[in-house]
Amino acid sequence: MSESDLPRIRLKAKEERRLKSGHLWVYSNEVDITSSPLQGLPPGIEAVFEEASGKPIGRGYVNPHSLICGRLLSRDPKRKLDQRFMELRLQQALALRERVYGQPFYRLVYGDSDGLSGLVIDRYGDDLVVQLNTAGMERLKPVILAALDAVVRPRAVLLRNDSPLREQEGLPQEVEVASGRWPEYLSVQENGVTFNAAGETGQKTGWFYDHRENRRELMRWVRGKRVLDVFSYVGGWGLQAMAAGAQSLSAIDASAAALDQLQANAEQLGVADQVTSYEGNAFDALQALLEEGMKFDVVILDPPAFIKRKKDYKNGLNAYNKLNSLGLRLLEKDGLLVSASCSMHLPEQALLDSVRAAARHIDRHVQLVFRGSQGPDHPVHPAIVETQYLKALFFRVNPAL
Repeated sequence: MSESDLPRIRLKAKEERRLKSGHLWVYSNEVDITSSPLQGLPPGIEAVFEEASGKPIGRGYVNPHSLICGRLLSRDPKRKLDQRFMELRLQQALALRERVYGQPFYRLVYGDSDGLSGLVIDRYGDDLVVQLNTAGMERLKPVILAALDAVVRPRAVLLRNDSPLREQEGLPQEVEVASGRWPEYLSVQENGVTFNAAGETGQKTGWFYDHRENRRELMRWVRGKRVLDVFSYVGGWGLQAMAAGAQSLSAIDASAAALDQLQANAEQLGVADQVTSYEGNAFDALQALLEEGMKFDVVILDPPAFIKRKKDYKNGLNAYNKLNSLGLRLLEKDGLLVSASCSMHLPEQALLDSVRAAARHIDRHVQLVFRGSQGPDHPVHPAIVETQYLKALFFRVNPAL
């Protein structure tokens, strides 16, 4: 498509202010559809965005079928979204990660924060898991793969395009190997501990790099302690606690496959005889442990997002309240509660209040001793609150004063 044929998306009067302040999204109700009709445009097509006066704002892509109908990728309206553009963005993203991490295990691209709205890439050594979450990134797939070959030179690339976000973009959910020979298991190295995870069938992209810094913090609290890891997945929290000298680990997860992999990882670490797994609903399992009179020195609560949409807030908050109450009841005197949330719609203060209220209800005194967020491979875009979502609060718990 020639430059003269490129769609130009004109915004209504004053609707450019959010973009000028740093944001990257255009909502469908912000577009002047009289001068630039959206309907009929192919989903994901490259476009130039303009102020109401016709002055260009920047360049990106459009999906007329999505509420977020436009995403800005460059402030330069003449900047083509070609392989060279993609290589420069990948090099910039890679430079940040290599500055912080000594080994190639991290989130290589975190969407908007890396100037690549709709794209997520996790790196596992020489293997990459890529998520194309928008129609615009789906159209740019050949460019992305070519740029990755030039910048990273991966051994294999898996397209893990099964995120619910794709449904909102009118895209099919699919998983396919884009290049190379995909391994049965991905190797992950984090905080000095090695894990194996299934990138093709595991949760999300196979691993959750966002809690790396919080798991490192946990390691200094656990020597000689009995640890309970709820929503354990393949052992990211619990097995790092074991590596740091914890006495024992009890792990709860609804996935039998995840617990099998946790046990395999425990064997690899040489602590399998100190690990007990409980398969099932977390709330039911916690209640059963309470009824058995079990106690732990450290309880880790890292659930999936209970609040995925604003309308889920009330029910989701009730779930966090119940979870924190159960976790607190299972703690020994002078125990440590780790309460985490990946729900963007749950403010940190609400999570703090949830633990405070649960503690008062059962007559406990809690002290907040650490507050954590996502690591630098999940950088926060200052203008896009959605890029900041992770909370991890550590509480020392004792009987009431």
